Amino acid sequence: MKSPVIVIGIGEMGSVFARGFLRAGHPVYPVTRRSDMNALAQQLPAPELVLIAVAENALHGILESLPTAWHDRIALLQNELLPADWTQHGFSSPTVISVWFEKKKGQDVKVLIPSPVFGPQAGLLADALGTLDIPTRVLGSDNELLFELVVKNVYIVTTNCAGLVTGGTVSELWAQHRELAESVAREVVEIQSALTGKPLNADDLIKAMLVAFDGDPEHGCMGRSAPARLARALSQADAAGLAVPALREIAARQA
Repeated sequence: MKSPVIVIGIGEMGSVFARGFLRAGHPVYPVTRRSDMNALAQQLPAPELVLIAVAENALHGILESLPTAWHDRIALLQNELLPADWTQHGFSSPTVISVWFEKKKGQDVKVLIPSPVFGPQAGLLADALGTLDIPTRVLGSDNELLFELVVKNVYIVTTNCAGLVTGGTVSELWAQHRELAESVAREVVEIQSALTGKPLNADDLIKAMLVAFDGDPEHGCMGRSAPARLARALSQADAAGLAVPALREIAARQA
């Protein structure tokens, strides 16, 4: 029997990965809000992988309380994820996947584009998702991972924030409101550059974002979390001293 996998958070996304691990032959042990992680870590101190599949607002609490025995075995998949999210808790080289597929209640998995994955257990994640016909791309470096994480962040924040004004789909956003979409995207890149402390090429990132637009042209722009994403982006911009006029205009129109 293959080594077990721990999945922390068995929502829609965690359940997809759990199914893939099971199909790949790994026993899966779920961790829910009511679980005692320390007790489970005593029973399973050396799992093959500990996948943290909680929402982004729960990530830091999980990383703070994660049993020490599991520290070198984690994998992360949250939206709006950047290296500082794990390095601030002392994690240096987790396995990370930028998820480009959706799973909603009562619906099957919907793939936009292949999901990039990097880290010590990238192959395990790729193999598990492969059993479900979900495509991945294994990356070759930390720099590639950073680019892919920022692409996803630019996609999410741009579509959500611009969508507060335009509604509609991503294809409609680019075809009918390109000036707004590009202005917002460039401001989001500015914010991401401040958060990472690295210069980022907005043209390359927008080009990669458009590949994802083409992967699912009918994808809706504005999710339920759009107002919170706008508020978070503005808070990050304020902390970095960035003007971000397009984002501030969107916020003014929501007031």
